[in-house]
Amino acid sequence: MDLGTFFEQKKNLLHSDALHEYILETNVYPREHEQLRRLRQVSTEHPGGYMTVPPEEGQLLSLLLKLMKAKKAMEIGVFMGYSLLSAALALPKDGKVIAIDPDREAFEKGLPYIKKANVESKIDFIHSKALPVLDEMLGEEKKEEGTFDFAFVDADKMSYGEYHERLMRLVKVGGLIAYDNTLWYGTVAEPDNAGLPEFVSKVREYLVKFNELLASDSRVEVSQLCIGDGLTLCRRTC
Repeated sequence: MDLGTFFEQKKNLLHSDALHEYILETNVYPREHEQLRRLRQVSTEHPGGYMTVPPEEGQLLSLLLKLMKAKKAMEIGVFMGYSLLSAALALPKDGKVIAIDPDREAFEKGLPYIKKANVESKIDFIHSKALPVLDEMLGEEKKEEGTFDFAFVDADKMSYGEYHERLMRLVKVGGLIAYDNTLWYGTVAEPDNAGLPEFVSKVREYLVKFNELLASDSRVEVSQLCIGDGLTLCRRTC
């Protein structure tokens, strides 16, 4: 089984397609912005479409940003931009989201929908791997330290720990960091010898340790949600 097929089959942690469809049809799709809907539909046609944030998760992130009255956000890992567009739509007119991803091509496929939603001015896309950008933000002048209200991480899972330490300095006290895929298609609860594809097994092993790290991190309040294939929210407390 190829990874794309594996991920698609494991995407719904509810294990009830009917219940998942009920949630989408009742609460998500009727309120989904037109350009988000179009971007979601185009993303499903991409070979890496399984990487797109589920619409119910985009809806949750949008709600959180509005509740926080966030003005400055960061997104590490963009793909075609569904979660990015969700964030940009939720931010106020003077809000800004810094989006970091080494794949400009995928971002540019989603850019027309961002433009049609009239939120391109809120987005600063940085074509790069994330760690060098984060380190630059935390350079000698430290101009960005403690200035972000919110950060969403949906990138290289094996670097989550390194992202976390940097984001704990970049996101202000009281701010929120959201890590995607932390239940890793449900595999974190499966035994070590579950016969998973090698890549899936390797990431699973890492995320089990990362989840333990977050759970024991006294600097944050944590809530792990069974949405998509796992979303962990971390509120910085000190």
